[in-house]
Amino acid sequence: MPHHGEDPRTRSDRPWADPARPVEERVAALLDAMTLPELVGQLHQPANVDLERDAALLAAGAIGSTLHASGATAGNVRDGGVSRDRVDDLQRAAIESSRLGIPLLIARDVIHGHRTVAPIPLGQAATFDEQVVHDVAARAALEASADGLTWTFAPMLDVVDDPRWGRVAESFGESPLLTARLGAAAVRGFQASGLVTACAKHYVGYGLSRGGRDYATAEVGEITLRNRHLVPFRAAVDAGVGTVMAAFCDVDGVPMHSHHHLLREVLKGEWGFDGVVVADWNGIGELVEHGVAADLRDAARLAIEAGVDVDMVSGAYAAHLAALVEGGEVDLELVRDAARRVLRLKVRLGLLDPDCASLPGRGDLAGSHGLGLDRALAREAAARSFVVLRNDGMLPLRPRPTDTVLLTGAYTRERASLLGTWVLDGDPEQVSAVAPAVVRALGELAELAELTAGAGDAGGADADGDAVGVVAEPTVRRVLVDDGAFADRTLRLARDADLTVAFVGEHAARSGEDGSTSDVGLPPGQLEVLRGIAALGSRLVVVVLTGRPLALGEVLDLADAVVLAWHPGTEAGEALADVLVRGVPATGRLPMSLPRSVGHLPITHAERPSGRPLPDEARGRGRYIDAPSSAGVPFGAGASALAYGSLTAASGEVTRDGEAVVTLEVTNRSDREVREPVLLFLRDEVAEVTRPVRELVDVQVVTVPAGASVPVTFRVPAHAFGYHGRDHAFRVDPGRVVLTVGWPRADASAVVLDVV
Repeated sequence: MPHHGEDPRTRSDRPWADPARPVEERVAALLDAMTLPELVGQLHQPANVDLERDAALLAAGAIGSTLHASGATAGNVRDGGVSRDRVDDLQRAAIESSRLGIPLLIARDVIHGHRTVAPIPLGQAATFDEQVVHDVAARAALEASADGLTWTFAPMLDVVDDPRWGRVAESFGESPLLTARLGAAAVRGFQASGLVTACAKHYVGYGLSRGGRDYATAEVGEITLRNRHLVPFRAAVDAGVGTVMAAFCDVDGVPMHSHHHLLREVLKGEWGFDGVVVADWNGIGELVEHGVAADLRDAARLAIEAGVDVDMVSGAYAAHLAALVEGGEVDLELVRDAARRVLRLKVRLGLLDPDCASLPGRGDLAGSHGLGLDRALAREAAARSFVVLRNDGMLPLRPRPTDTVLLTGAYTRERASLLGTWVLDGDPEQVSAVAPAVVRALGELAELAELTAGAGDAGGADADGDAVGVVAEPTVRRVLVDDGAFADRTLRLARDADLTVAFVGEHAARSGEDGSTSDVGLPPGQLEVLRGIAALGSRLVVVVLTGRPLALGEVLDLADAVVLAWHPGTEAGEALADVLVRGVPATGRLPMSLPRSVGHLPITHAERPSGRPLPDEARGRGRYIDAPSSAGVPFGAGASALAYGSLTAASGEVTRDGEAVVTLEVTNRSDREVREPVLLFLRDEVAEVTRPVRELVDVQVVTVPAGASVPVTFRVPAHAFGYHGRDHAFRVDPGRVVLTVGWPRADASAVVLDVV
């Protein structure tokens, strides 16, 4: 046992601590030095390891990693936060008290920001921009690593088409291609510094939870898995993701934590993934509840054989794995392989290097607090995530000097919920609230130096004596701020207003893990108030803040303008003020279709054709007697400043190992530079299996100066036209494909190509 204060990693007899040696050589040397209990220890991940309570386990090398979490559904339950000094104390104990001095992996759910909080991932997906997602992840990792964290459980790569499921907030939406590209960008961002590893979750099929119910079964065949749900995970593996998390669900009756085929044969075998597969919270223990394991000992055997390397919190491996090996029920090499993967990750992160920045004495104890917030990044990401669903000339707001403007709704002054789900370390007090920011922006229209009412938090009273914000002349006659707590008061204020801006939507607690809902409309009471405001005849702008796509059909009919703002993060207020008042273009597109009703779910743009094609809905026909079958607002929709020219192809043919080149010209019709996504869709008309009627196949994000026209060129490899067939092998068929740009725009253009 080393003396207190001695760093075992600096001893000359420890070849695994030499950064000059190859990674695999270092890992092999360490494996050869480890006992069976120490090997098993690397696979044990308890939550919130305590220096005193767990001192003996740390000294025995019986803990390989820990996660800081407030519980099994930490997304909407805040804890005391993470600090660099606590993490350093933990690492110091693991290093100095144990025989081999192996540091821990310190994990935490850093999903869409750490201290600086960006929009929820679904909001980031609305930008369709890999650079935005990369930069947000890189900033989150920088702040997390400053606190000594080395592992984040993001990005979530479940392809989703049912917004009843609360975890759609953590997703990149319904398109496999978009999820794959943004997921890979997030992986590269999180891992850019080399100090933090990302985790692709939840492998696989979790987004198919039946009825949108969390943890439910996934009914899916392997062809659909390979053509849709496995696509983003393969992209993450190709991007170098360090870890993959097994899903809670079963797939066609086999729980993922015991799915030998998908974990060991596909992920680790076919794809060659050499990283770590981690269980989800108590996922191994829950094999008993699934009914495939008799007890925790049996669950440990099933999981290690299937390919789960790290046991998160169930304790199954710590309690039973060594005995299973000694009894001949589990092959020692399975345990060594799992430990090898954990140690390989630690070497790659530099944790076995004496000068690693993540280890005690190498970081500022101020941690991420010392970095401050990157408000500019959060503000830009938020503004670019907003989707304008309707704008009848109302935006940007230009109230007349005689107008009274009412800002109403629970989100006028709310701060914490603007951060969205799965925010553990963001400070609500640092959030830019909506009403003060919008009032301030309205004041800027008349170049006012100050607002008379403290940026709209108070400063006047309505007829009932309740506080309202009031802005000095001559911007508008007054701006009233109402929190919407009393619908009758709201309607009284709206009666006297010339323009009402209503900030409605879901609280963050309604989304995220264990946040499923059977209704996808606005929460109770909100639609009734909007109806009342609209009936008064004043102009109405509705801003919807939410963690999921909602059925907003009636809202679109009631309002003059509707903005879908997701949960925007730290700079929510300023970003909304930029778009609503300052004229910053909102160029977001829907990454998930908005349903007409809950009865239309699940729904996706990539529906496959049936033997009886959908009738012409323009004539009021569809699969339902009482409603059209299509989405209320389709995937890819959103206001645009660009006019599209015709799509043309460089050649009418493309070889199966070649590249299709198609081009169009876009023209910026606005007086401001815009950065917008241009979407390309595919229809493969004849294939071995049914292919989507329309499927996103490429995205180009273009910057166009005001009034200018620029060419947009898509270079699409014929590989993108391929799919997995009846034998599950990937294939590219000869035949005709149709490429469409701009759908669902009225000016969409298409070309037909022959694949030869």
